[in-house]
Amino acid sequence: MKTAITEMFGIEHPIIQGGMHFVGLAEMAAAVSNAGGLGIITGLTQKTPDDLANEIARCRDMTERPFGVNLTFLPTVNAPDYPGYVRAIIEGGVTVVETAGNNPQAVLPYLKDAGIRVIHKCTSVRHALKAQSIGCDAVSVDGFECGGHPGEDDVPNFILLPRAADELEIPFVSSGGMADGRSLVASLAFGAAGMNMGTRFIATREAPVHDNVKQAILAASELDTRLVMRPLRNTERVLNNAAVERLLEKERELGADLKFEDIIEEVAGVYPSIMKEGEMDRGAWSCGMVAGLVYDIPTCQELIERIMRQASEIIGRMDALRRA
Repeated sequence: MKTAITEMFGIEHPIIQGGMHFVGLAEMAAAVSNAGGLGIITGLTQKTPDDLANEIARCRDMTERPFGVNLTFLPTVNAPDYPGYVRAIIEGGVTVVETAGNNPQAVLPYLKDAGIRVIHKCTSVRHALKAQSIGCDAVSVDGFECGGHPGEDDVPNFILLPRAADELEIPFVSSGGMADGRSLVASLAFGAAGMNMGTRFIATREAPVHDNVKQAILAASELDTRLVMRPLRNTERVLNNAAVERLLEKERELGADLKFEDIIEEVAGVYPSIMKEGEMDRGAWSCGMVAGLVYDIPTCQELIERIMRQASEIIGRMDALRRA
């Protein structure tokens, strides 16, 4: 299947594995890219630019196909060494960067001068238009269903995607609630040129996380995520667990007096314990409502082949209906 996204990124299928903390390692990115999608290494999971350079080299040893790096710009006093991470990306020969978080305008000239394509994650049409205006090549439009940070507008993809199609001139992919061939065909119908999957890719054989994490997604329904940090306007969709219940109770008790420091135990530095050690109640971790559509743990190759086969069958049926 050829779309503006497959042509732009040089991939076989219009499926992207988004950046995920302590999930987007070389093994994950290479498996997705080898299956014909676009795998993404999560830059800030690597503690230093040198670590990122090594992770890029590891991925290069695992695949000859294009892969990208996610670089999330955090609102923090002690910012990561972003110039160093950008250098590692450029020197590593990476061809695609997925940016997220704050405005990436400061690094765009360096990436564009190196011939790197930039796709920025956005949770609203206005942010997508801003990304377009500063020179991003494409955007990932994240609906309210998504795991992680869905923004503060609470607009689901049934509305957000066609709105993006009405306004944008650059290509975009759907993100949030994407799991199968139905997701892909719906995204294309709404005007997207592909889709981005996060949670669905965690539940694959190659995902470098503890099996407890995969089993938690497999066991979850679409009703098992919660929104945390809403009072701080830093909303995150996470899978419910004991730590999340504690966090939400603190939010209820403290109300307008809530500060990030009050919930730091449940949200800061918890990913290594969860993703590596499988301590599922250690803290809050990002998970999308799409967990309700996860029924197995296939290889990335099996998952992507199934998505494309299902999408082709749906398009074929629709074409038959049109001709009937």
